[in-house]
Amino acid sequence: MSYPASALRSRTTDPYVLLAREGQQMPGPAGGPFTLKARAETTNGSVTAFENIIAPGHGPGLHLHVREDEMYYILDGALVVQAGEHRFDAPTGAFVFIPRGTPHCLANFAEDPARILVLFTPAGMERFFEAHAALPPGPVDPAALREIAGAAWMEPLGPPLAAVR
Repeated sequence: MSYPASALRSRTTDPYVLLAREGQQMPGPAGGPFTLKARAETTNGSVTAFENIIAPGHGPGLHLHVREDEMYYILDGALVVQAGEHRFDAPTGAFVFIPRGTPHCLANFAEDPARILVLFTPAGMERFFEAHAALPPGPVDPAALREIAGAAWMEPLGPPLAAVR
């Protein structure tokens, strides 16, 4: 098979492997640790990927992404996902796709932490998670949240699903 030389020259990243527990680790916004596996600079802008622990009773507030599609693969545990007008149970092994522009949130109503693989395409959402991890400990100031979310093309819309159950 033959490809145009320009397509082959456009690759600006190298293949890599991260083993379990490898990657940039930081506090996550959903009550557990967060491990960044892939970012814009390592995927030529195509995907952000991270493993996230969702603590019992936790989950992000209702929000939407202006430019990214978001996907979850539930590695361990079970979540409830609200996406637009749909509410889904997402147990271990479930895959969830949320198109850009769809208001969504998720919650862990179980007694044990849930572990999920989160993917965004195109890449870039890592900026939000890095900025969130750099915030001072304690409750997040709503104005600071709006600022870091807006810088990552994300719009906070409401409370966490766990708060409105």
